[in-house]
Amino acid sequence: MASYAVVFAILAALASSQVFASDPSPLQDFCVADNTSNVFVNGVVCKNPKLVKAEDFFYKGLDKPGNTANPLGSKVTPVTVAQLAGLNTLGISLARIDFAPYGLNPPHIHPRATEILTVLEGTLYVGFVSSNSNNGNKLFTKVLNKGDVFVFPVGLIHFQFNIGHTNVVAIAALSSQNPGVVTIANAVFGSKPPISDDVLAKAFQVDKKVIDYLQSQFWMDNN
Repeated sequence: MASYAVVFAILAALASSQVFASDPSPLQDFCVADNTSNVFVNGVVCKNPKLVKAEDFFYKGLDKPGNTANPLGSKVTPVTVAQLAGLNTLGISLARIDFAPYGLNPPHIHPRATEILTVLEGTLYVGFVSSNSNNGNKLFTKVLNKGDVFVFPVGLIHFQFNIGHTNVVAIAALSSQNPGVVTIANAVFGSKPPISDDVLAKAFQVDKKVIDYLQSQFWMDNN
């Protein structure tokens, strides 16, 4: 009997850890973000419900294409709690992603969200890489056409690349009001202050001149 109790306790602990691994559930109908507050909390302070308006749950303009005239040839237009206050505590957000021909949304992670992507127009080559294991880091890839859907698990490195000759439009839904984004190249080679070239040269097993060259490049953000 005692062994069953221990197993139950372990399962309960695992279940609760999964619950708290994502955005917390709301404790009221809504908690519209008060972006004028100077109070720091894990999330965003609620606006007084008496001051909430329909506009707090509304965002306009996702029909407009993003400007892809940049070295990456892509543009992410996010709709997170920063753009739509009504998302606060609801655990969801989305983004429109525009790609010029051969445009790339470079390898990146969302530390707080799973992403599910739907292609509205065009063709994308997408993929993600599994975490470290005895079998190495496995790459999962797929070519997506109009109407196709692909999911990128939370916290894993992933990318999207337009392999066609026409523009691509995709919509990404994310399981957090504030999913965050870490673009791998920017973080590794463009951090401020920079990571020591000794560290990176040893990590990548290349000459320090290669690292110095990469750190001297302009690492742009497509958000």
